[in-house]
Order: sequence, then structure tokens, then C-alpha cells
Amino acid sequence: MAMAALRREGRRFVPLAYSPTPINAIRSTLAPTEEQVGLGVRSISTQVVRNRMKSVKNIQKITKAMKMVAASKLRAIQVRAENSRGLWQPFTALLGDTPSVNVKKNVIVTISSDKGLCGGINSTSVKISRALHKINSGPETESKYVILGEKGKAQLTRDSKNDIELIMTELQKNFLNYTQVSVLADDILKNVEFDALRIVFNKFQSVVSFLPTTATVLSPEVVERESEAGGKIGDLDSYEIEGGETKSEVLQNLAEFQFSCVMFNAVLENACSEQGARMSAMDSSSRNAGEMLDRLTLTYNRTRQASITTELTEIISGASALEG
Repeated sequence: MAMAALRREGRRFVPLAYSPTPINAIRSTLAPTEEQVGLGVRSISTQVVRNRMKSVKNIQKITKAMKMVAASKLRAIQVRAENSRGLWQPFTALLGDTPSVNVKKNVIVTISSDKGLCGGINSTSVKISRALHKINSGPETESKYVILGEKGKAQLTRDSKNDIELIMTELQKNFLNYTQVSVLADDILKNVEFDALRIVFNKFQSVVSFLPTTATVLSPEVVERESEAGGKIGDLDSYEIEGGETKSEVLQNLAEFQFSCVMFNAVLENACSEQGARMSAMDSSSRNAGEMLDRLTLTYNRTRQASITTELTEIISGASALEG
């Protein structure tokens, strides 16, 4: 635009020149200089900033939408998770929760999510699982993994591939209910030999906080042994067994039912923690995108103002040269 204006001004003032020298001076002002060539570069950089602003706006829209989706899912799961706590609490009062029990075969059930963008809940579960595996591994003991969720699978298969007994994914593809979790628990009980199941999950506390938790479920043989030895579960003998079932059969049923109830609560608690962490992560991402958009807008305005100022300076300089 500036060059076109200068050409028009040049054609208008050329007939007024009386000697070759002014004409050469006018032609030299019409020739493109390095600064004029730089105009194209400045316009390109402005376009780049504009495209970047558009991308950041789109990302901000996506993160806001993901935050709203996570909030709606959280409200639906939170009530069910709080109600499920009443299932496993009677078992804890009856059989106890003894994480310090010494057994030969330990199975660590790591509950994680299938999707990311939810903060560090999966890394926390994996770290605790690795610590438990290290503590319970020795010359006379062994520890194995049962993994629920894609994120836990991706992290634990890197260094503990040979210690993984079972992997289950896509837990939240369908509506989480007790029947679904009972099927998962039954598969674990049928395919894995254990003396103690140590379930690692994240207990939901609020939208911005969760508590890494480990629940221990003992096999019927270990429960009977610990009951005879006394301790926290030594009060089982004070209960009378009705019907034709023996004590071993009753303990077998109790252990299976306890594991399914603890698993159901753990899956729901972890799902709540996942949605809460995703809400916090998406809220932080939206705020970061807004701050980045403000900085890009400032950069764009400065670049555009500099380009306009340069064009005006060139026009004024050209007009001054023509007048001279």
C-alpha cells in the first residue's frame, strides 16, 4: 500500500522536475529498500501470532468443555462412592485390615484410569504399588501385580513385565455397578493365587484432594491362621456359625464377598478422584490458556502497531523526499 502511494506521488511530481538530478533522486526513493522488503516479514509474523491466538482459543474451549464434562460425571459418581463405603466397613470391623501381615504370596491390585489429563493420581498409585512390591519381595516371599486401567499398565510394564499376572482395562466404558465389579473380582480370584490382596487406589476427599489408600484382603487360610493366633481378628471364635457350613466355608464366602465389596468401593473412589483431578487440571489449563492469550494479544498489538508506524514513516519520508 505504501509503495503504491509512493508510485502515485512519483507520477504526479515527475513532470515538475527540471533537471536529471531530481529525477534520479525520485527514482531512488521509489526503489525497494531493505526496510521495505522487511515489511513482508513483519506481516508474516503478525499472521503467525494471529494463527497462534486462534489455536490457543480453540484449546481453551476444549479444556473448558472437558472441565464441564468431568464435573457432571463427578456428581454422578460421588454419591454412589459415598454409599458404597457402607459395604466394606462391616468387613473391616469383623475381619480387620492388617497391612503388616507376613505372607508368602502377595498380589498388588493397582487401580488406575484408562484416560489421562487427570493430574498425578495414576503416578501416585504406581509409586505406592512399586513400594509395596519392593517391601514384600524377598527370598521366601513373592509379589505379583494385577493392573486395572491403561495408565497403570503403561507404567508398570516398563520395569515389572514379568511380575504382572493379570491386566484389565476399559473399566469405565460401561456404567460401573456391583455386578460388573463382581465379575472382575471373580476373575482375579480364579486366575491368581494369593495369601494377601493389597488393593491400591485413590480415596476421594474433595475436588482438589485425594488420599492414596491401600486395603488388604486376606485369603481364608490366612484369616483362619490369624484367628487362631489371636490379634485383631481373634474375635471370630466368639461368633456362632449356623447351618451346615463349616468355618472354612464361611471364611471362604466372607473373603470373596469382602474382596468384591472392597473392589467396588475402590473403583468408585478412584473414578471420583480421577474426575476431580481432571476438573482441577482442566481448570488450570483454561487459566493458563487465558494468560497465554493475553500475552499473545499484547504481542500481536505491538507487532501490528510497529508495522503501521513503519509504513507511516516510509510514506512521510517519501513525501519529504519528493518535496525536496
